[in-house]
Amino acid sequence: MLSENLSISYPSVFLLEGLPGCESAHVWISIPIFVMYLMAVFGNSLLLSLIMKERHLHGPMYYFLSILFIADMIVSSSVVPRMLAIFWINVKEITSFSCLVQMFFIHYFISFESGILLAMAFDRYVAICNPLHYTTTMTNALIIKIVTVFLIRGTIIVTPCPVMASRLPYCQTNHIAHCYCDHMAVVKLACTDITINSVFGLTVVLFVTICDVTFIAVSYFFILRSVLKLSSRAAKKKAFSTCTSHVFVFLTSYTLGAFSCVTYRIGNIVPCIHIVMGIFYVLIPPAINPIIYGVKTKEIRTAIYKVIATTVK
Repeated sequence: MLSENLSISYPSVFLLEGLPGCESAHVWISIPIFVMYLMAVFGNSLLLSLIMKERHLHGPMYYFLSILFIADMIVSSSVVPRMLAIFWINVKEITSFSCLVQMFFIHYFISFESGILLAMAFDRYVAICNPLHYTTTMTNALIIKIVTVFLIRGTIIVTPCPVMASRLPYCQTNHIAHCYCDHMAVVKLACTDITINSVFGLTVVLFVTICDVTFIAVSYFFILRSVLKLSSRAAKKKAFSTCTSHVFVFLTSYTLGAFSCVTYRIGNIVPCIHIVMGIFYVLIPPAINPIIYGVKTKEIRTAIYKVIATTVK
């Protein structure tokens, strides 16, 4: 259903196809997706409420964690409900405006999450490499400035994606071979050259990834160097334990992101593969992040035990 304005030829609706070629497996695929979504919503909500309730968790690291949990829930909730509607009741239609909004939310909050992971690496760097100045450095004012910078960064680099996508002519089909409105999945439908869109999208991914990963790697290089200089084995163990959860989350997020980006640009790959990788990218981190931090962070683990003990009594 195309707009009557032929100079733009922008569809009034798109049809999300789910997993083209794997339609018979939609119901089975939806089960782990639904389970992971429940894990993401319940786990992130639980830890977020725990951090808000327990005053001893009101510190810079936990503020960043709270923001990460909120972003995780927004990303997964932007994608999964509509995805399950496709798999369960075959509701494929999405308005063009809703599609662009979903595209913006997904890419914006993924970029924002990457910035928060960088902020958390900086927080650990100050805590371990310069502990005497931690409270004077990691002030609430600085945290607000850091979060604001990454919010603005996301707006600047992500907004052009849906704007440029909305200006492309779509004169062949409005069927999106995906479960959600991913930028490249949408612009590939255009009946014109999409080199600018593809290059811009890749540039944004590379800019965010290279910048954030580089600074994270530098932070952890100095952290590792400082930890190895510690004379006490117990001090080394404590320092490593405060960082392992962060490192695991970094590796999970960026590895899945890299696979998702690469599979989209390999022409002879089975469509289901890059779609599934895209699903993993937006769903696995929100589902496992609460588990990682709940298990590996002593303060959060202690707070959970306290809540359980209080409930049992």
